[in-house]
Amino acid sequence: MKDTYLPHVPVAIVGGGQAGLSVARQLDRLGIASVVFERHEKFHSWRVNRWDSFCLVTPNWQCRLPGFRYDREYGGTDPDGFMLRDEITAYLDAFAASFEPDIREHVEVTRVAPRPGGGFRVETASGDWTCDQVVIATGGYDTPIEPPYAGKLDPGVFQMHSVDYRNVDQFPEGGVLIVGTGQSGVQLMEDFVRAGRDVHLAVGPAPRSPRKYRGRDATDWLFDAGHYAVTIDSHPDPVKAMTQTNHYMSGRDGGKEIDLRRFHVEHGVSLYGSLADMDGTTIRFLPDLAKNLDDADRSYVGIRDQIDAYIASEGIDAPEEPPFVKVWSPETETTEIDAREAGITSVLWAIGFRPDYTWIEADVFDARGKPKFHRGVTAHPGLHFIGLGWLNTWGSGRFLAIEEDSAYLASEIAAQLAPALRA
Repeated sequence: MKDTYLPHVPVAIVGGGQAGLSVARQLDRLGIASVVFERHEKFHSWRVNRWDSFCLVTPNWQCRLPGFRYDREYGGTDPDGFMLRDEITAYLDAFAASFEPDIREHVEVTRVAPRPGGGFRVETASGDWTCDQVVIATGGYDTPIEPPYAGKLDPGVFQMHSVDYRNVDQFPEGGVLIVGTGQSGVQLMEDFVRAGRDVHLAVGPAPRSPRKYRGRDATDWLFDAGHYAVTIDSHPDPVKAMTQTNHYMSGRDGGKEIDLRRFHVEHGVSLYGSLADMDGTTIRFLPDLAKNLDDADRSYVGIRDQIDAYIASEGIDAPEEPPFVKVWSPETETTEIDAREAGITSVLWAIGFRPDYTWIEADVFDARGKPKFHRGVTAHPGLHFIGLGWLNTWGSGRFLAIEEDSAYLASEIAAQLAPALRA
């Protein structure tokens, strides 16, 4: 079928999460029609790909969807709290209902290709479309990461990736090895600790953050200090910013810090360095546990120092805090264990995801397959991205900056569409 006979829309948005629908909302404000294609149902990742005890890590007040802030238009009553999974989806559903986007659910986009005369052909499992502009809002969580040596582990040891994790009852009796200490890994660790399970943790290089400090949530202090307004263009170390794992802490029980040393001392969690290899029942680790714990604490103390400096510069009267003290340090490091002897019957992988953009036919990707853009706008006219980390600031890819990012992108789309609209 020739493109001439295909349905046409000015803007096609691929991905029906908060990022895609935020762009749809901003375009709606500008009077520009869009269609959102979602291969599952809207907000699928929040609704389905989150564990039972999941809650936000950042306070509810940071939920700032376009024209639908948690503590303003939505009317949320706990701005300093941390919404649970079902509360998050209720907030998102209310946002979508506030403007009723044209969203085609259970429609998977299989190909986006430039058209010879300009614009794009968007191929889906339910029929093809053409559009003048296309926004990729699928995020970077397409393919769960498991290392090649996972396949060498004894088949008697149960394995699961965090994307499939819902609760501890999915796992056989016995000890669990959790691999990864980003935000997901440390929170899943606590799930198993609360269930009274024997927990082993491979500690990676993720940094950690204070939660409450000098009378307020640390993120409140950093927001007031302008930390979250720093753009990637003005960041002193943009490469580090874009490649560093998120700082770990928790919103559970009203918000808490995660100190792995304390989990070892108080809950008996066995700590090892970064996972290096698996073969049969043998599991090997790098001798970097002490370094990774020290680096995480260095980040923790550094954030406290930033807050102290801001409080001093502004002359703010805030309660003092005692200095940080390590409650435990490893005297030796275990670099090899036998899963059977250690009682480990399962492994939970929490080492992240890889994006998959192979269905997009445009020269806008670097050697690693990551899209190249400035604030979401690529060098290919009409092709844009939204909802990725450091699109512009730290809040990009999070609730905090989606209103600003989507407004900017909608204005760029409007500018690119203007000549065609005048014709």
